[in-house]
Amino acid sequence: VQLLESGGGSVQAGGSLRLSCAASGDTTSASCMGWFRQAPGKEREGVAAIASDGRTIYADSVKGRFTISQDNAKNTLYLQMNSLKPDDTAMYYCAAKRSSYLLLHVGAFPDWGQGTQVTVFS
Repeated sequence: VQLLESGGGSVQAGGSLRLSCAASGDTTSASCMGWFRQAPGKEREGVAAIASDGRTIYADSVKGRFTISQDNAKNTLYLQMNSLKPDDTAMYYCAAKRSSYLLLHVGAFPDWGQGTQVTVFS
């Protein structure tokens, strides 16, 4: 499956952004999709994931602020980010895996997009 992210940008702390990830190709292989992020000098970390049946999981750092969702008819994954903080500044990546088992482990996701930059300034 091919993944293409969009929606990144620069926003003031407290603001909101919505990221999108368009999936194409063998989308039937994407039973679980997730958002990950990587800040300069840091390891890539999981943000949120969603299974094909709608179950979700979030990193503690974004719970209550970020919402992951998907539109199966459009083969599109979303990440609504509210109450953004400077610590949320990172490159955000969309990822997919065949198994619907819900987890935020980077190594479990074989398919990745190119990323979209999110910068939050104070």
